Amino acid sequence: MIILVLNCGSSSIKYQVLDLRCNKHELLAKGLVERIGMAEGDLTHKPAGKTPFEQHLPIADHTTGIRLVLDALTDPEHGVIGSLDELSAVGHRVAHGGEYFADSCIVDQEVKRRIEELFAIAPLHNPANMQGILSIGSVLPGIPQVAVFDTSFHHTIPAVNYMYAIPYEYYERYRVRKYGFHGTSHKYVAAKGAELAGLDLASSRIITCHIGNGASVTAVENGRSVDTSMGFSPLDGLMMGTRSGSIDVSAATYIASHEGMDYEQLDQMLNKRSGVLGVSGISSDMRDIDAAYDRGEERAVLARDMYNARIKKYVGEYAAEMGGVDLIVFTGGVGENSKELREEVCSGLEFMGVEFDAEANRSAVRGRDAILSKASSRTKVAVVCTDEELMIAADTYRLVKGL
Repeated sequence: MIILVLNCGSSSIKYQVLDLRCNKHELLAKGLVERIGMAEGDLTHKPAGKTPFEQHLPIADHTTGIRLVLDALTDPEHGVIGSLDELSAVGHRVAHGGEYFADSCIVDQEVKRRIEELFAIAPLHNPANMQGILSIGSVLPGIPQVAVFDTSFHHTIPAVNYMYAIPYEYYERYRVRKYGFHGTSHKYVAAKGAELAGLDLASSRIITCHIGNGASVTAVENGRSVDTSMGFSPLDGLMMGTRSGSIDVSAATYIASHEGMDYEQLDQMLNKRSGVLGVSGISSDMRDIDAAYDRGEERAVLARDMYNARIKKYVGEYAAEMGGVDLIVFTGGVGENSKELREEVCSGLEFMGVEFDAEANRSAVRGRDAILSKASSRTKVAVVCTDEELMIAADTYRLVKGL
């Protein structure tokens, strides 16, 4: 079964085409459409075993962008399928499923209505995700579509962890609570990490650290999410590339009152101008921060130390919450590639049974899963390359096949 996986942003479309057969899969192509709605857009198409292909032209909307993707997939020179009839289904990443969706589902009118209801909670993501669903419905009418929600894995979090200590009426009226995100990634790397470490996922305590420009930590007990650092929105929890993470609300309102900020300006400040960028004044990219750190630039040193320390705090918190931990997993763009971050987070965790193998960490090959703890370590540490697209394709396969 050949499946197209789409991850639609407000002005972009990330995609992969995978061929799933029983327990095997093959990546046929991947690519990115950018600058949708701008004067000139970009398509970068990377077919497996063929030369990458680029186009630069105006891309008016998501439907136009998806047509370009489908044209690239069937092109005689750089395509990977003979015709669109070979596509069996389309899987979509949808950021927010609210309390409605505890699992992925086949898209129908009711699912579309529910996703639209959540626009108010996820205004930056769900409308773009819906554009992808509607565009496929226009371009490939009748093809099965599956929605895979970032929040679904966190549906198992108990109320004691997802409720906020505010008047209960706001939960009843507006469903204000912790939802959590990156669920597809946390679910994938917990299972993959358990396999790598020789653990039984169904009877294990795993802490997964998805560290990228957006970042979150999740406590996975017996294969189920029981707590996570992101909350009602992706702003909460860890310090991130441009997001503040957890902050005293009074500090934010104090700044807003003195700076004359309205709600939108305050939201922009906390989501777009804070985090690593705000503290360092240099960049939101940890590669730039690492370079400045090595030069001894004071604010870069502070930013990186804060960034790593907050990850460690959540690891400690979730170990306490689960009564111990069997495995700590690092994933995401920074988690997979920053040897320094992994070593700094794991240093001092010997009291939790972590015997970190610094040499294994230094020699870890980018793009490969690896154990980073010593054989004698009671608590294992691993780096696992996340594959959210494969998870989306697998869920799409399962639902379309009726498994």
